[in-house]
Amino acid sequence: CEQAERGRAEAKELAEHAAAAAQRAQQDSTATLGQRLQDIHFWKAELQKEIEDLDAETGLLAAQKLRLERALDATEVPYAIATDNLQCRERRQPPDLVSDEVERELLKEAELIRNIQELLKRTLMQAGNQMRLNRDHKEVCEMDWSDKVETYNIDDKCGRYSNQSTNIQFHPSSVKFEESASTPETWAKFSHDNIFRAEREKLASINLRALIDNILHDVSEDLRTQCAAVNEAFAKRCEELYDTKHKLEYHLKKVLKEIGDQEANIAALKQAIKDKEAPMKVAQTRLYDRSFRPNVELCRDEAQFRLISEAEALTESVESLKKKLLESEQSLRNLEDIRMNLEKEIAVKTNSIFIDKQKCMAHRTRYPVVLKLAGYQ
Repeated sequence: CEQAERGRAEAKELAEHAAAAAQRAQQDSTATLGQRLQDIHFWKAELQKEIEDLDAETGLLAAQKLRLERALDATEVPYAIATDNLQCRERRQPPDLVSDEVERELLKEAELIRNIQELLKRTLMQAGNQMRLNRDHKEVCEMDWSDKVETYNIDDKCGRYSNQSTNIQFHPSSVKFEESASTPETWAKFSHDNIFRAEREKLASINLRALIDNILHDVSEDLRTQCAAVNEAFAKRCEELYDTKHKLEYHLKKVLKEIGDQEANIAALKQAIKDKEAPMKVAQTRLYDRSFRPNVELCRDEAQFRLISEAEALTESVESLKKKLLESEQSLRNLEDIRMNLEKEIAVKTNSIFIDKQKCMAHRTRYPVVLKLAGYQ
């Protein structure tokens, strides 16, 4: 009887001990699950922050990419202007058809724009690649976050189970480790690595945005500086052309006056020669008539000597006048040649001024402003 009582007491003690142990084990498990929920929540929050950051960063990079596209479009107008200016200036006539400072600056401008377009295209490709990498890493983080959400819900549900729960049942086969299961270290490392890689891409994206800012700033400055250099060269060239044209016009004015004076001189010489005709006729008629004096009367008297002397003097005078007339006519022809050459030179200068001032410089007023070249508009 005593033995049976001791047995009952032992059974009771064992049952109480088992119940207490089971309760303690369940409490420990619940506490461990709670701790696990905290760990999952930490990484879930870290991943969510990374996803939001990457999303925001991709948006900012997309805005910079749009600026690059606008800036690239904006270079079309300056390039068209530079090439059009170069083509227009090919219509200058010799001697103005030369490789001058304006042409050198225009060629520099065209070259600069081509280089800028290449740089912007390369940077656009870089931005596109970086945005793709940002999205890829965001997707990796989203998948990890999604798994964490699912796991959090499972462990949260597990933490709420108690002995009074109605939806608990036996699952004997579940009491073993899965072959593919991770360890707490590899589990944490997985999310840590995902975040690390995402952070690395985010930093690369931030640096690329700063680089794009600098590129667009420098590009717009370089273009406007070169545009100013071309405009200055044009202004200087036009000033030279105007100056030369004014000098030529002044010279032409003097030549035209000389032509007028020379024409008047020629008319006066012709009149002077004509005026010698009557005195010559008188002298020669006198000599002719006196040659009919009879016999001894045909005397070489003083009158005869005087008349011969007069006729010779008149002939000499007419000859010198005719010589002077030929000289004057040659001088007039030379002046006319000078006039024609001056008029041609003035026409060439007028044409050059029209091309540089009316065509080229007028076209250059359409050059985009810095904000447009920097991709803001």
